[in-house]
Amino acid sequence: MSTIIKDIEIIKTKATKINEVDFDNLKFGSVFSDHMLVCDYKDGKWHAPKIMPYQPLTLDPSSKIFHYGQSIFEGMKAYKDEDSNVWLFRPEDNCKRLNISAKRMAIPELPEDYFMDGLVALLQLDKAWIPTNEGSSLYIRPFIFASGNGFHASPADEYKFIICTAPSGSYFSGEVKVLIEEKYSRSADGGVGFAKAGGNYAGQFYPTQLAKAKGYQQVIWTDDHKHEYIEEAGAMNIFVRIGDTLITGPTSDRILDGITRKSIIQLAESENIPVEVRKLTVTKVVEAAKNGNLKEMFGAGTAAVISPIAGFGYKGVDYDLPKLDKPYADYLKKRITDIQTNKSEDPFGWRYKV
Repeated sequence: MSTIIKDIEIIKTKATKINEVDFDNLKFGSVFSDHMLVCDYKDGKWHAPKIMPYQPLTLDPSSKIFHYGQSIFEGMKAYKDEDSNVWLFRPEDNCKRLNISAKRMAIPELPEDYFMDGLVALLQLDKAWIPTNEGSSLYIRPFIFASGNGFHASPADEYKFIICTAPSGSYFSGEVKVLIEEKYSRSADGGVGFAKAGGNYAGQFYPTQLAKAKGYQQVIWTDDHKHEYIEEAGAMNIFVRIGDTLITGPTSDRILDGITRKSIIQLAESENIPVEVRKLTVTKVVEAAKNGNLKEMFGAGTAAVISPIAGFGYKGVDYDLPKLDKPYADYLKKRITDIQTNKSEDPFGWRYKV
């Protein structure tokens, strides 16, 4: 049986899988909710989205996603508060960034109401899948890929927009050790580093495997020219605290305009924590580590919110960061997650009630 809500056709699953899920032991992004939203672009326009049971897709072998990699995505989370209200965190920013990525990858931009109304309808339908355990959330993955067929090297004429959700525990557990990259680049000037394109992440896997073989969990990416400047941490933006000042690189063709990154900057400024958005050389970070002024490094992104870095390696030397009684990372993460989960006031208007 199907119903229509706000022009969104909803086809409900015949049998829920929720009773098979151990919500006390959730891995990140490995269990999927009952339904997904699907929206097709063909004949020169996006057609009305529909919600259907989560299921495999059928694609022609000549679908251009397989050959030319037109694929973009977003990462979001939904939370329940103590009263079972459902909240999102800055979802309009995700919608805007999806379309920024789409434009760069020659993918037709998606109408905002298809994104927002579709997401809300999906969350209302699968509300029971949003976990309430501390540190857990419903991870949301909107994505678009080229479904049109053909071997000609050109943009596709058909695309699919899909939103899937996955009840998830914490992305990272504990602190990580990272390796500052001296050879490989995540992105380049004039490239697609600022877009959430699937290929950006595929290109990271091999250098990260090399780092893991050396005993590190992640890579600190540096610029593509001389590997002189600190840019990102794995799949996250990076913050470095030297003395009492937080420093993060400016967005560019190479650096993603992270939503958590923007939130940390705004929150730090409101809390009178010194924060600077500027280029930072690897040399300065190493010098600060040697003279004791390097206090913290952490990654920032939707999945982990904030992931503290315990130490880094560079040119064959390991540098450990100090253990602080009151690190910025812990304080800022708590402030952001308290806003996300409706445990504190939201002076910035970031929270969005579903």
